[in-house]
Amino acid sequence: MEENTKTKITITLPTNAYFMSGIRDFTLNMIKNTTNFEEKWAFRFQSVVDELCNNAIEYGSSPGSEIRITFIYAKDDYLEIEVQDTGTGKNRIKAEELKKLYEERREPAYQFTGIRGRGLVKIIGEWSDEIKFEDRPEGGLSVTVKKYLKDPRFKSGLPQKTEQIILN
Repeated sequence: MEENTKTKITITLPTNAYFMSGIRDFTLNMIKNTTNFEEKWAFRFQSVVDELCNNAIEYGSSPGSEIRITFIYAKDDYLEIEVQDTGTGKNRIKAEELKKLYEERREPAYQFTGIRGRGLVKIIGEWSDEIKFEDRPEGGLSVTVKKYLKDPRFKSGLPQKTEQIILN
C-alpha cells in the first residue's frame, strides 16, 4: 500500500470528560465519511474510541495532564486508533499487566462482579480486530486498536472476537 493512501489525524485533549463529546462526534463523522461501515458498526467503533479515551482519562492520566488520540485511516484497508495516556494517574499500570487483565477477563469462566470493568473486553475487545498494549518510553500506556475494512463480518452487525493481541 502506498503511504499517501493513509490519513493520520492526532488530537491532544486535556484529561477532562467534557471534551469527549467532540471526540465522539469526530469519530462518528470520520467513520461515516471514510468507510463503508454499516451504521451500527460506526456507532460501535465510536464506543470503542470513547471507552479507550475514558480509560486513559480515568486510570492513566492525572487531572491537568493530557491524552493523545491518533486516528489512522488506510483507504479501503483499515482504521486504527491509538490512545496514549501520561502514566500519571492514580491507577498506573504497565502494558504487561493490562494485557494480563485483558486476557483474564476474556476467559469464558470469568465472572464480572461489579457494574464496571467490562469496557476493555466487552466493548474494545469484541468490536476491534486487533488490540495492542505498549509502554511509552516517557511513561504511560499506548493502546492501539485496528478495524479492518475488507472483512465482511463487520457488515453482519454481530460482535467479533479479537484475533490478535500484540505486546511490544
